[in-house]
Amino acid sequence: MSLTQDRNTGMKATEVLVVPVAAAKKIFAGALVMASATGYATPGATATGQTYLGRAEEYVDNSSGADGDATVEIRRNKAFKWANDGSITQAHLMQTAYIVDDETVAATDGTSTRSAAGRIVGIDADGVWVE
Repeated sequence: MSLTQDRNTGMKATEVLVVPVAAAKKIFAGALVMASATGYATPGATATGQTYLGRAEEYVDNSSGADGDATVEIRRNKAFKWANDGSITQAHLMQTAYIVDDETVAATDGTSTRSAAGRIVGIDADGVWVE
């Protein structure tokens, strides 16, 4: 049904999200964070079916907790500099980076074992910028 009058449409800032943390996980400030298949924040790791979220803004220890017992602030919609596993070169500019761990990205999906992190927007000697 289409609008027939003005609507007070809600808005949410999404540069920093607060996301429930997966059970038995510890996330370090500055870590690459992904969402598990069930939608909980977890440190970056080689795994399929995960969604890149961004960078953890704080340290959170949910190692003794259940899903959602803790939350973590995650900054997103920015380019972050992650470690290069050695496979990313200038030729990969504007291509997809893949998650290796909570600080490292790679040029390939590791024969379908890694989830996508985002687009490579810069390559420096000490890391890879991914948005």
